[in-house]
Amino acid sequence: MFRDKKFRKYAIAFMILGVVFMFMYSGLQNDQINIINSFTSWNAEKTTAVMTWGNFACIVLTFIYGTCYIKFGVKKTMIPLMIITALGCLGIAAANGLRCNGGTGNWALFWVSLFAVRCACMSFQMGGFMLCANWFVRYRGRVMGIITLGSPLFSVVGTAVMTRFIANQLGGDYRPFYIGIAIVIVLIAVLTGLLIKDYPEDAGLHPDGSAEALKSEADGDEIQLSVGQVLKMGKAWQLIIAYGIFTFIINACMGSMAVRFQVISPNGMGDLSVWLVAVKWLGMGAILGIPMSYVFGILDDKLGSVKASIILGLTELIPVLGLMLQPQGGSVPLMVMWGFGVACMTGGVPTMHPCMTAYAFGRREYQSANRIIMAVQLIPSAFAAQWMVGLIIPGKANMAYGILIGLIIIGIITMCTMLKMPDANAVDRDYADKQVAAK
Repeated sequence: MFRDKKFRKYAIAFMILGVVFMFMYSGLQNDQINIINSFTSWNAEKTTAVMTWGNFACIVLTFIYGTCYIKFGVKKTMIPLMIITALGCLGIAAANGLRCNGGTGNWALFWVSLFAVRCACMSFQMGGFMLCANWFVRYRGRVMGIITLGSPLFSVVGTAVMTRFIANQLGGDYRPFYIGIAIVIVLIAVLTGLLIKDYPEDAGLHPDGSAEALKSEADGDEIQLSVGQVLKMGKAWQLIIAYGIFTFIINACMGSMAVRFQVISPNGMGDLSVWLVAVKWLGMGAILGIPMSYVFGILDDKLGSVKASIILGLTELIPVLGLMLQPQGGSVPLMVMWGFGVACMTGGVPTMHPCMTAYAFGRREYQSANRIIMAVQLIPSAFAAQWMVGLIIPGKANMAYGILIGLIIIGIITMCTMLKMPDANAVDRDYADKQVAAK
């Protein structure tokens, strides 16, 4: 795929680290609350509230991080935030509060640590997305599809395997897990500093390993859009609505799934019997769905980001229905459906979200627009898990999932209104070759 040997080395290093970035982000941004709620003695709504406050803080931090990426560079912003994330993981372990240890613990330390992890771990995703947009245009979808394999991969190795391992081998003590994660994050930070550059031009290269600069950027330098300029653009609001909804669905489903399966367990909250069965099928379903990240990447490169996003919206109905239709005691076929849907959702949205932003704004305007669009999108997502838990526990799950289905339909309709929008870098993508061949 990449003919230039020097470019290939950087591309391979980025793709390997990119998978790790998305794996860590997927677990720490949202999914870890399921592990916490499974083994701590603290109230699920109380612990989820910490993540909710972190979500609100990330609304502002998204803009700040994006601005820092532009002014100081991706690596110089990512690495300090990675270290903060590692320290937060150590704090979660030190806070204890585990049911297996009698429930005693330091709530203040836990609150600060979990809050810090939630706020800092965004660097994994935002940095990975910007690096991909900087280095790849023609192969943007496929490379994004490769690195975002990390998200559904966490559904297999993270939530499923670690929940069962902590429960069965560690007796409910997740502290070694968080200590190990902290060590891994420090190693990732070191490798990022050694192997990655912010732009291919920094290494004397061009995007995609091409021998020439991008034709779509021949008219000038990077454009810095202001907040006002972005918010006045119709395409920005179309992205905010559609992907704001698609992201909300992920946070709502993934942040509340442990509670959902505990509520339908024979003994209600605190009974992990159905949840432990569900995570097994989550893992198996997610394995089957991991290729979906790359499939969406191919769809993006071949069909364009808008059409691929419409397909993505349709797949988001799968995990919602899989959770909504669960009977008391759980249903294995619906668990399989849910697990596969989670893989499509957690693999598809991270792949298509940055691709769609790059499609609308191009490489030069990507981060300038993305920092604002993502910040606005995070406003509803900030309370998604808390809202879902608040409805599921008192027995209003069907209402909650029904609302999610309605939102998905709105997101799909919004994407349909963008079908005539051109790709900002179209001349440098596969579409250009198709147009020439057609003539």
